[in-house]
Amino acid sequence: MTRTVDFSQYSSIKIGPTVEVRLIEKPEPPRAGEFIIGGANNLLVSDTPPPLAMLSKKFDYIRLEGKYLYIGGATKSGRIFSFVKKHNIKNFEYLGKLPGTLGGLVFMNAGMKADEIFNHLVKIKTSGGYIPKEEIGYGYRFTDIDDIIYEAVFEVEEGFDAQKLALFTRMRANQPKDPSPGSAFKNPPGDYAGRLIDAVGMKGYRIGDAAFSEIHANFLVNLGKATFDDALSLLEEARKRVLERFGVQLEYEVRII
Repeated sequence: MTRTVDFSQYSSIKIGPTVEVRLIEKPEPPRAGEFIIGGANNLLVSDTPPPLAMLSKKFDYIRLEGKYLYIGGATKSGRIFSFVKKHNIKNFEYLGKLPGTLGGLVFMNAGMKADEIFNHLVKIKTSGGYIPKEEIGYGYRFTDIDDIIYEAVFEVEEGFDAQKLALFTRMRANQPKDPSPGSAFKNPPGDYAGRLIDAVGMKGYRIGDAAFSEIHANFLVNLGKATFDDALSLLEEARKRVLERFGVQLEYEVRII
């Protein structure tokens, strides 16, 4: 089965072609040359992407069993947030302000500040079965997972923290409202990508309708009808300027396919 996806509407930056995406109905190993997409919240999709696949609705679920939470890889962050708030579960407050599907969030070790999804992860389920967190390499916005994430299991602690949610809400209030995949680059050790981009004169800089936001320099935004080429040219110009001036090679946080 396939699903027709118009990335100019489906992706958070509203850029990309309309293509057929294969639906994965049961656990299987990743296919060579195929790229797995989730909610396309951190993707920049070219006009000629590789074969694409996504988890079907069969992997959109959330179950509370004793002291563990079982979440399907296709489950959206908003649904997870609503569930944990209703059931008074803590440590997931940041998902109220962080878009994505569970598989992508785990793959990128997503989070806000010190609250990362791996903090309370127990194990993930891939095509080969369950893998405990201790056997996975992970760090800041990074994991070494090379399989499809069909499910993740988390520890449960009572006590949804409304104050922490308020903090994350204030943090997000200072971010742009234009279509965006979020942060363009990972923060280099001991510094901030936004500061470096601003320092080389690219805060607010645009190519076509792709720009670095006037509000937050590390946010790639679509001001109207940005194309993939516009966005990629902008990103590469920032990397070039930062490398030339500071000797820092910015690493992409947005995934380019």
